[in-house]
Amino acid sequence: MSKKSSSGGLVYSTEFGRACPGCGEPVDQCVCDQEQVPEGDGIVRVARETKGRGGKVMTLVSGVPLVGSELKTLAKELKKKCGTGGALKDGVIEIQGEQRDLLVSELTKRGFTVKKVGG
Repeated sequence: MSKKSSSGGLVYSTEFGRACPGCGEPVDQCVCDQEQVPEGDGIVRVARETKGRGGKVMTLVSGVPLVGSELKTLAKELKKKCGTGGALKDGVIEIQGEQRDLLVSELTKRGFTVKKVGG
């Protein structure tokens, strides 16, 4: 016997007990919350963007092969190195101002393959 939630996902089975509504696996074998390293070509891209920011420049760092707390720590260290603010949104590190040259050299020192993109 199995129960389904109102949205149609399996939530309980007599075979294995409670099930994760996201993946349908038993709760103790759920893979939904495990953070996975984003797939990519291994190149960290550093771009400059002004679109939608009222003319202000932001430097975006994408493609970093880190997840979770490691990515947050890297973002914090890069902001500190640049002496500016910024944010981490959807795996992309945003740094205020034109900081591409500084970020490229810093990321290269840390062992990443880095490429400048955009104008």
